[in-house]
Amino acid sequence: MTSSTGKTPFFLSSLALAISASLFAPASLAAEADEAGVARDSYDERMLILGNNQQLRKETGSATLIDEVELQKFAFDDINRILFNVPGINIREEDGFGLRPNIGIRGSTPERSRKINITEDGVLIGPAPYSAPSAYYFPMMAKMTAVEVFKGPAAIKYGPNTVAGTVNMATRAVPETEEAMLDLSAGTDGYTKVHGFYGNTNGNFGYLLEAMNIQSDGFKALDGGGDTGFDKNDVMLKLRYDLDSKDYNQVFELKLAYSDELSDETYLGLTDTDFAANPNRRYRASQSAEMDWEHTQIQLNHFIQGKGFDVTTRIYRNDFERDWFKANSFKGGLVDISFQDLLADPFRNESTTRFYQILTGEIDSVQEFEKLLVGNNAREYYSQGIQSDLRFNYDLGGLTHKIEAGFRFHEDEIERNHTEDSFVMQSGNLVSDGAPQVATTTDREESEAVSVYLQDTVSWQNLDVTFGVRGEFIDSRYQNRAPGQAGDFLEKSFRIWLPSFSVFYTLTEHAGLLFGVHEGFLPTGPRQTPDIEIENSINYEFGGRYNNGVTQVEAVVFFNDIENLKEGCQFSSCGTDNDQEFNGGEVDIYGLEFTAGYQFELSGGLELPINLVYTYTQSEFKTNFESGFDMWGSIEDGDELPYQPENQVSLSTGLVGNNWEIHLIGRYVGEMLEASGDGVALSGVTTESLLTVDLSANYQLHSNGLVYLKVDNLFDEQEIVSRRPFGARPSKTQQAFVGYKYSF
Repeated sequence: MTSSTGKTPFFLSSLALAISASLFAPASLAAEADEAGVARDSYDERMLILGNNQQLRKETGSATLIDEVELQKFAFDDINRILFNVPGINIREEDGFGLRPNIGIRGSTPERSRKINITEDGVLIGPAPYSAPSAYYFPMMAKMTAVEVFKGPAAIKYGPNTVAGTVNMATRAVPETEEAMLDLSAGTDGYTKVHGFYGNTNGNFGYLLEAMNIQSDGFKALDGGGDTGFDKNDVMLKLRYDLDSKDYNQVFELKLAYSDELSDETYLGLTDTDFAANPNRRYRASQSAEMDWEHTQIQLNHFIQGKGFDVTTRIYRNDFERDWFKANSFKGGLVDISFQDLLADPFRNESTTRFYQILTGEIDSVQEFEKLLVGNNAREYYSQGIQSDLRFNYDLGGLTHKIEAGFRFHEDEIERNHTEDSFVMQSGNLVSDGAPQVATTTDREESEAVSVYLQDTVSWQNLDVTFGVRGEFIDSRYQNRAPGQAGDFLEKSFRIWLPSFSVFYTLTEHAGLLFGVHEGFLPTGPRQTPDIEIENSINYEFGGRYNNGVTQVEAVVFFNDIENLKEGCQFSSCGTDNDQEFNGGEVDIYGLEFTAGYQFELSGGLELPINLVYTYTQSEFKTNFESGFDMWGSIEDGDELPYQPENQVSLSTGLVGNNWEIHLIGRYVGEMLEASGDGVALSGVTTESLLTVDLSANYQLHSNGLVYLKVDNLFDEQEIVSRRPFGARPSKTQQAFVGYKYSF
């Protein structure tokens, strides 16, 4: 087992070589490689889940690919804005920039994206995907060349979370010839972006260096002045070597990456009344808000291809360290009130009015219980492992079999060293009271997991039938490291097999039907006691696809029969850092996903693309129960889940000329419940429906350079997107910027 220092054990490298050798050795698979030398292209394709959008995809399971052309069209830096254009996605916005996204798929709770798999270049990228799956780190989208969202039975290939689906992001490949790019832009709210890369391949050796800085002063205004923006950096180096032999094509690639962020973000929102007056206001109590993190990544990939088979092996290590200072609560004691309760109704009595005035800096703290506690949720994470994926085809008995199999050994860990300091509000400023710092949470959670999957797609005439199974074998430990708490220790193991079955029937060259069923699973965290059950479900989908290269249509009906819904309390949702999980019993989630696209060819060489995305979602609890979870409370049969809009629509169009483009995209997100049942804060409260329109345009100045204009939220529409954990939070205000991109 890895030591608490998190140093990479030597056995990982040895294990990688051993597994690679065992997978590559079979002589029956070895054959003379394709004379065209396809290793490079095949390797790059293995970094992706999907193929291209120009032909009918026959994979069983609904899927969406957003390629580099689409990503560049709107130049979004925000993953939320990208995924709003994917069917079946439900998002709870938070900071307006997508710094710490909350993403759900097919009705799964979006809180910190903890119920979905997030991968970069095929590898789990969350800080500690098994021990602490909340995605407080998220990669910078400006460096991605593709985003894929995969749902349905094929989720069996990607774990550990198989209830909802997977978001995979692909970074730039090492170019075959000399390529370079420099992208400079500036805009409102002090926004600037500097992004560039250079790469080349000389003989068998290729390299790529990419770097960027994105920063903004923020769109919120802190009472009395102060920073509300962010500054993010990212540097990535890739080294690749192609090693071909008589029998095999091989690629070795090393990826090294560093990123950091300093953002003045807060969990403290506003009262609804203050939001109506100025949605971008921030109270003085949020002066100390600051997130400061660093992330490092190392990934070694090996790809080998022979006749009818290929194997991709990845060894990876991610380290993430953060400090997050934010106002947690009043010190309390004689009089106790939470920020959430206070901001829901600040003027109900003299005491709450006084607390509110301290929060806004109108009056000074006087009593001990009126002091403000500012916490630092300091954490250190690592995740590391090795995974190999094998693909090969063979014919047997007149049937074609496509086998996909994989193995992953993974370790991850989180160490919490949370503290709180007490402050008084004095003349509109937070001033330390001089009291000693208090440790609030000092613990460690760690997991070791072995995952395997096997999937066989059998093809006969127009029918493709896929049988799959995934195994997750998890050992986890929790240790309270606070002085005198050494006995607070929990160790547990879990084993599960997850089957899947799906069918794709090709109706014509351009159309087909799909059906699938698979078992969904979410593990419990290492610190959760045995009475907290795993989330387990049987998920169904049925639909069809049509694609003739000009018109694309996909419609899928889904039904998730959840045996036990599991939710957890993070600071972002409950305003506490205890990470307690709760059982929710049986829940049904069902809906429709629909996408359609068509490209009109106009006179004068003009093109008019139109794309529509629609998602309908319904959910309901199937039992009555009382819960201590802040989003549930007293639940009755038929109550809906929170943060799931019933209707979402995205419509995009544009006009494309010979050397210019202009695009518009409008998004509608319906209202969402803030809490499901009665008896808890925000019971019966909803967010407002929101319609936003984004615009982008570019003009090709010459063969190597173009200028572009981008306006997010063209009509400057803002609504409350969430009241968690403390008060109303706004969607992003209008942001405009211009840029110049030079490339060769």
